Amino acid sequence: MASCALTTPPKQQYRSFFIPPVRAAKVTPPEPLAEPPRLTSSVPTLDLYAFEKPTSPLPSLPRPSDGEFVIRQANDHFNAGKRALQEGRAADSRREFNRAIEIMLAAPENIGDRTALERRLEELTDSIYRYDLDQQNPAESGDKVSYEKRPLDEILESTFPVEPGLRGRVKEQIQATASQLPLEESDAVISFINFFSSERGKRILAAGLRYSGRYKPMIERILAEEGVPQELIFLAQAESGFQPRALSNKLCVGLWQFAKFRGIEYGLLQTPYTDDRMDPEKATRAAARHLHDLYSHFGDWYLAMAAYDCGPQCIDHAVARTGFADFWTLRRMNVLPQETNNYVPAILAMTIIAKNAKDYGLDNIEFVPPLQYETVQIASSTHVALVAAALDRPVSEIKELNPAVLHTIAPAGYALHVPSGTLPQLEAAFNVVPTGRRDSWRVHRVEPGDSFATIAKRYGATSTQVSSVNGEALPEVGNLVAVPVSYGGDRPVSKPALKSVTKPTAKSVTRPGSKATPATETNSPAHAAAGQSTSKTGVSKGAAPSAAPASPAAHQTGAPHQPPAVHQPPAVQKTAAKPPAKAPINGAANHTRTPVKAATSARTASTSAAARKNAARPTAHHVAGA
Repeated sequence: MASCALTTPPKQQYRSFFIPPVRAAKVTPPEPLAEPPRLTSSVPTLDLYAFEKPTSPLPSLPRPSDGEFVIRQANDHFNAGKRALQEGRAADSRREFNRAIEIMLAAPENIGDRTALERRLEELTDSIYRYDLDQQNPAESGDKVSYEKRPLDEILESTFPVEPGLRGRVKEQIQATASQLPLEESDAVISFINFFSSERGKRILAAGLRYSGRYKPMIERILAEEGVPQELIFLAQAESGFQPRALSNKLCVGLWQFAKFRGIEYGLLQTPYTDDRMDPEKATRAAARHLHDLYSHFGDWYLAMAAYDCGPQCIDHAVARTGFADFWTLRRMNVLPQETNNYVPAILAMTIIAKNAKDYGLDNIEFVPPLQYETVQIASSTHVALVAAALDRPVSEIKELNPAVLHTIAPAGYALHVPSGTLPQLEAAFNVVPTGRRDSWRVHRVEPGDSFATIAKRYGATSTQVSSVNGEALPEVGNLVAVPVSYGGDRPVSKPALKSVTKPTAKSVTRPGSKATPATETNSPAHAAAGQSTSKTGVSKGAAPSAAPASPAAHQTGAPHQPPAVHQPPAVQKTAAKPPAKAPINGAANHTRTPVKAATSARTASTSAAARKNAARPTAHHVAGA
């Protein structure tokens, strides 16, 4: 306790840190800043990006569709193939062409623009086929003239059975058919309808009908202008199958099978370089006028058709012998050639079938589209390969448009046919190549990266030669330049070579020759054939006698070549005969009757018994010479 009492607690010290709070002063918000003054229009503004803005809105580039993209790819390979072909790289060309077709075929079935893609595929296929033809039959071998075989040469000499149950159906079809040409259901007509209904006959008929699409609008127009029945178009079907270079076994030529002197009487002239009988439009005009003349003479379309086949003298002689001016009566009396007996029934059968195509399974034929072309009269002889190069088309396409041109060179003054829309390109080529060199020099379209040296190397010339004929500078891409390297082939007229504009490396050799003599025109009352020709013909068989080969020295200098001999179909010179002294009407038939004995002595005072026997059964004979 004591201890406790003695113990005193330490003194505690307290320190106060308490400060009464000071009331905060009221804070007033700052006054808003004043808005800067607006610039008025009178104060100029400075646009720092004025020079970077486009002056006009950028054009919107449409995105190509899938179909267009495929077509562009195929076109690129196709153009590469053409360039390789020009440079002589056949293997590369074939590879590019194949690639173009593969791209088109690999397109999906549901791709857009399918119709345009299929149309372009067909165009590419046709163009590649033509380039293949050019490789197989190059322009340098154009001194040969090829012909197509006449399709009905064997058929018209044959007879076919008559199906009994066919007559009633044919009679009903005739009654329901509108025709400017009288139609009949005779036994002969029924037999040919039976033949054309067979597999072989249908194939022959369908081929001609399909090919008629190229010429049908032109033929129908001319037949209407000349006042003859539209159904006479089937004469061309029977005569040639609508092949402009068809050649019969009687040596008649063309779409309408004119003999030489008969063609001349109707304005179809033949020269060493052209034959108007193979010009579809000129020949159609001549045939329509000839048929009109025959009808005016006989007053019956069946007799006019028969006279077109065997000649008006043959029909006149048969009518004079029997006293009957009726085809079926003359046929029954067996006084006409066997070919003529079948000629008229075959044409009537074709007419009936074509007008009732569905009943005979021919309603699905795809007709070849009509040719579209323009015509230019050339001032000087021109090589078809020059035209093809200027138009960027195959040589075979230019040849098919001009079947009356017999060789590779069209003579001066000829009305040349070119595809529609290509005349400006041809005129550009004519402006580049001198007039006297268009049958020998070439043209080249400038491509990116081209120079005089590369162009000269491609065509086997020198850079100096190419530059000297085109000026100092190469023209812009897409323009044409002349290349003084000649094509092989023939020239219409032998003439001195033009003075070369380049320094020659060797002496030019010019062969002496005389000017070719054109075919002589007769003074008969002929019709001048109007219009121009269009045609297409397939790969032909058979060839006429060829011209003299081109001079080797002409390759670089374009020196003249010897002109070929006057054109004749094969074996014409061995079987040529003179036409009758006087035709029974204004203008004679394209086929004429020549009895066996009368061919050797046409104007003898008396006729032998053998000649009378032959005259009792005449044969259709095409006279091929004047």
